[in-house]
Amino acid sequence: MEFEYLHTERLLLRKSTIVEYNYVFNHYTNNELKAFFGITLDHELEKEKEKFYGGYVTYNRSFLFFHLIDKNTQVNMGGCGFHNWFAEHARSEIGYALLHNDYKQKGFMTEALKPIIQYGFEKMSLNRIEALVSPNNTASIKLIEKSGFSKEGYLREHYTNKGTKEDSVLYGLLKKEYYNTI
Repeated sequence: MEFEYLHTERLLLRKSTIVEYNYVFNHYTNNELKAFFGITLDHELEKEKEKFYGGYVTYNRSFLFFHLIDKNTQVNMGGCGFHNWFAEHARSEIGYALLHNDYKQKGFMTEALKPIIQYGFEKMSLNRIEALVSPNNTASIKLIEKSGFSKEGYLREHYTNKGTKEDSVLYGLLKKEYYNTI
């Protein structure tokens, strides 16, 4: 299977949709899946399989994800992309994560976010991108604000993390705002 890539100075951003996920889950061995997702532990692979077989896509919702591949080492460092993508409404939520602390605080996610946001507006025809961030996640808040998102609201007890109800701060970026800042 041929993957589409976006390129930055230090990263290859490997595009993955349900098409690519269907292929890898049906053709890759467990070790190849671990390498694809940048994970090493069996329980991490089982979690990815649960998400895939549980249904990433519904009749009105989809995803588009980019794996962050280090150009020098070819290691999958994490991911960034669009989930809860409602094509009918031209909006999606963006999410991102680095897999290991060794990759954090080095600007990788800042580097990846710019072309991914641009891809969302230009290729996916999004009008709005949302980010939901823990109010305690200072690094994520800085990243989102630096990327042009505006704080729009506070969602109380919005999600569950290890059995505890936690809040989210809602950020939004509109297409017209994005193009006014570049």
